[in-house]
Amino acid sequence: MRFLEIVELTTEEMEAYRLRHLDDLDQKQAAKRMNTSTSTYQRILYSAYEKIADALIKGKAIKIIKN
Repeated sequence: MRFLEIVELTTEEMEAYRLRHLDDLDQKQAAKRMNTSTSTYQRILYSAYEKIADALIKGKAIKIIKN
């Protein structure tokens, strides 16, 4: 693991991903749960998608960091 490149995912991005895919909330519900606007929630989720895809496709490790 220590030789892998690392993709850093913030706790905020992780929470957005969790609410959408594990709790199965829609965008409005998830944004409300995160106390943010739907547009901000969508930006956070899209950022998480990009980072997770990068890690999966390119074989990188994912590190969760505090915001």
